[in-house]
Amino acid sequence: MLEEKVILVNEKDEQIGLMPKMEAHEKALLHRAFSVFVFNDKNELMIQQRALSKYHTPGLWTNTCCSHQREGESNLEAGKRRLQEEMGFVTELEERTSFIYKAPFENGLTEHEYDHIMIGRFNGEPLINPEEVEAYKWMLLEDVKMDMKNNPEVYTAWFKIIFDKFYEFININDESNSK
Repeated sequence: MLEEKVILVNEKDEQIGLMPKMEAHEKALLHRAFSVFVFNDKNELMIQQRALSKYHTPGLWTNTCCSHQREGESNLEAGKRRLQEEMGFVTELEERTSFIYKAPFENGLTEHEYDHIMIGRFNGEPLINPEEVEAYKWMLLEDVKMDMKNNPEVYTAWFKIIFDKFYEFININDESNSK
């Protein structure tokens, strides 16, 4: 199997090349990524615990799913593809915002991503892919925020950044952000 390639971008999210995913993480090069947040009708967020076999941040809790776009794939197409691959379902997604972050890990790899945030709604039960996801649960945003404050070590870096800086873009209870 060929190693997945990520889309290298500049700070304007313009594609400047392709690179194998591991090499981009080893060199800490800026690349395109996305984070999906799925809510149910009770306004609970589905969060996942990353599989224990993941090459970075294994076992940590994070948003519903996240990954990298493939060349020629829109952000929404990528989000739906990865939602199916990780969580076993697809739903309509809406882009909310994007940001750049850099997070080094203890294993020498670094996430340096231009991350696109998307939200969606789903009320069923996922069919999780055990190679990607250890567990999942539904939580109210306020409960996630409180737990993140009390137990920051159990959450991924990007999830904490999104909660800290972009909370208003994922808070579906905020009327200014609803359709």
